Amino acid sequence: MIGKTRQATAKIEEIYDPEVGKARGVLRRPVSDGIFRHSRRAPAPDVAFWITHYWMISWDLTGCEPHIGESVPHPNVHMVFGEGDSIIYGVQTHKFTRKLEGQSQVFGVKFRPGGFRAFIDHPVSKLADREISAISVFGTDVETLGVTVLSSIPEDEKVKAADAFFQARVPKRNKYVDLADQLVGRIFSEPEIKTVDDLVSETGIGKRSLQRIFNEYVGVSPKWVIRRYRLHELIEKLNSRDQLDWAQLALDLGYFDQAHLINDFRQIIGYSPTQFQKMVSGK
Repeated sequence: MIGKTRQATAKIEEIYDPEVGKARGVLRRPVSDGIFRHSRRAPAPDVAFWITHYWMISWDLTGCEPHIGESVPHPNVHMVFGEGDSIIYGVQTHKFTRKLEGQSQVFGVKFRPGGFRAFIDHPVSKLADREISAISVFGTDVETLGVTVLSSIPEDEKVKAADAFFQARVPKRNKYVDLADQLVGRIFSEPEIKTVDDLVSETGIGKRSLQRIFNEYVGVSPKWVIRRYRLHELIEKLNSRDQLDWAQLALDLGYFDQAHLINDFRQIIGYSPTQFQKMVSGK
């Protein structure tokens, strides 16, 4: 595990396995006090077909003001263990906001796009913007896993416990799970894919077939995924604090013009890109 970044003034530690990489889509509000740790760990190879990675966040804000954590979610289903509950979150189409206060931690399982479909008997789209109890999918054994991953044991042991849980439950592989993951991966890594027609051209898969695959396995439409990942690109540029050519950037991200980009950003994030830039810079 070699990826590591620190922000000394904010007392933030971010650790990630190299194959997982740094978090993307996070709205990085300045933090003046408190201690935060964010780890992203790769699963065992035999469960990596269904799970992208595990993530762990802990914080100590004892005597400090609460912190608002915000992110623009990816097209993934998550299972999250917190104090007293274990929740499965379908793909969240809106900004995710959580108030952090006191001292606590959470442990999350990020399923691959399409990877959660094998654990349920209906299209993943039925979970969009919903949350359900993890017990309803995995039974009461998931509570034992929750106790383990929220304990004080080393992170490596928590990862092993999560791996063992899923190794005992790995479903039969499905070629469409792999295809869904590949399609989302191409949208993520190929910024030239700006429309569904571009995706059709690049993959040779018809538009109606793409719609069915994304509805059944990913949980949202291909158009939504394209717009979401282009928005992630914008967030990363804003987090970098670089000077931006907004007109050119709008075209690069597949928007008709600058006004459409700004409006899309405001609808999802809740404020304009300019306001976000000021927030990131602490002004």
